[in-house]
Amino acid sequence: MSPAITPARGTTPVRRGPVLAWGFWDWGGAAYNAVILTFVFSVYLTDSVGRDLPGPIDASAWLGYALGAAGLVIALAAPVIGQNADAGGHRKRSTTVWTVLTVVAMAGLFVVRDDDTYLWIGLLLLSLGSIFFELASVSYNAMLCQVSTPENMGRISGFGWSMGYFGGIVLLLGVYTGLIAGDGDTRGLLGVPTDGGLNIRVVALVAAAWFLLFALPLFLRVPEVLPDPGRPARLGVVGSYRTLFTDLGALYRRSPQTVFFLVASALFRDGLAAIFTFGAVLAVTVYGIGAGDVLIFGIAANLVSAAGALTGGWLEDRVGPKPVIVASLVGLIVDGAVLLFLSGPTSFWISGLILTLFVGPAQSSSRTFLARLAPDGREGQLFGLYATTGRAVSFLAPTLFGVFTSVFGAPRAGIVGILLVLVAGLVALLPVRAPS
Repeated sequence: MSPAITPARGTTPVRRGPVLAWGFWDWGGAAYNAVILTFVFSVYLTDSVGRDLPGPIDASAWLGYALGAAGLVIALAAPVIGQNADAGGHRKRSTTVWTVLTVVAMAGLFVVRDDDTYLWIGLLLLSLGSIFFELASVSYNAMLCQVSTPENMGRISGFGWSMGYFGGIVLLLGVYTGLIAGDGDTRGLLGVPTDGGLNIRVVALVAAAWFLLFALPLFLRVPEVLPDPGRPARLGVVGSYRTLFTDLGALYRRSPQTVFFLVASALFRDGLAAIFTFGAVLAVTVYGIGAGDVLIFGIAANLVSAAGALTGGWLEDRVGPKPVIVASLVGLIVDGAVLLFLSGPTSFWISGLILTLFVGPAQSSSRTFLARLAPDGREGQLFGLYATTGRAVSFLAPTLFGVFTSVFGAPRAGIVGILLVLVAGLVALLPVRAPS
């Protein structure tokens, strides 16, 4: 049994058991990010379920609107959820509740048959899953301070990110070979019928079970944070926002660098998200990679990103998070600019994998940068703001991608829009002082 870990970072030695249990949540979370939201079920909704949707708005646009609405809910709820979890001393409980709700929404996708009348329930469940998953991530990210010390925080954060990537690799390989690969009326080694999209609907059940199974170690092994004695356990919605704005003012007066970092990270994280969002689209439409091979590229991309996150975490504990983020953003911008002028599947495989090599450390060190800046006992609130600021500008990269694609009449030009957002994030980050 591991000893209780207090919010005061570095005062209690951490044990490997809680660290491993914490990392397995990221391993399980790949079921939502990689399988449901990125490579499998969202594609099924737009290309199969809503393929013959009548009306001027196609299924892809409806998917964008649905996820945009979900983002607004997350932006409003995340800081309140985070600070209530801090004050009441129930970060783990909050993570548990939202994780279970995510699993329920994922399992519910099994009812979405290959028919446009089911598109709306699919979009609703996907949006709810996104809301629940992001709210779970708020408290989960704050728990990084419970399983690490200032000396090993970078390595442990990188370990968590890499666990997510490796989990995505294993699960994508499993569902591809077991349920998706092949042609005809049945698919995969399991020979599941494709009628009504059954094989993809079974993927949703597998993903839900995967997430629940690998989230259990966190529920059982990671100690709960101690409550904040300076705040009531239940703040209420109005009280939460009143406290939020009071704390924001105090945070800006005490640590303006934290506020500046939230703004900078919101920009470059939007660019990082766009790389994955539009990478598959560009691979098929611009660089000639077959639709079936995109899933294989996704597996390779997760593997390279995991290696990058592990290496970045090791470097961060030696040089700090800011140099790792800056170097990663520079690498992304340079490689993206080169990719803009290349053609063919081989070029995309090489440059695309280089891009993913830098994405992992940028994501991991961004999380630890904020964790190192956060006052003791306020990590959940800060990570709630982290989620909120990220959602506040989440329209930038997709919008600029669309604008450049429309103006120049070519999807390739959309890369410029993503690069501009990454450049803006880098410029905003450079004057921010690194945490001690």
